Amino acid sequence: VELVQSGGGSLDPGRSVTLSCAVSEGSIASYTVAWFRQAPGKEREFVCSTRWVGGSTRYIDSVKERFTIARDNFKNAVDLGMVALKSEDTAVYYCAATVEPLQDNTAVGHYDYWGQGTQVTVSS
Repeated sequence: VELVQSGGGSLDPGRSVTLSCAVSEGSIASYTVAWFRQAPGKEREFVCSTRWVGGSTRYIDSVKERFTIARDNFKNAVDLGMVALKSEDTAVYYCAATVEPLQDNTAVGHYDYWGQGTQVTVSS
């Protein structure tokens, strides 16, 4: 299974961007998918997730009301919409997936498949 990411780039604070994560095998509806990010010198951090069972979502506090994780069944992908970007959002963003319907899905070790990573830089 391959996860292919797109989107990202360099943006001014306050701007918006959408990242996309497409799965190469099966239906995206069958995967629990998460987004993680890793800033320079820091560990990879859970950002948000969506479970395939029930469709529940989870976000870290610092991105609530600004980031939205959503499935696009037509693209067979999961998108991460990011608005009101801040400098502290600067990081390499990774999508991750598993077929397990995890309730606790915030750890790196919970995921079997990873995207290649995409840089988001927020700076004026």
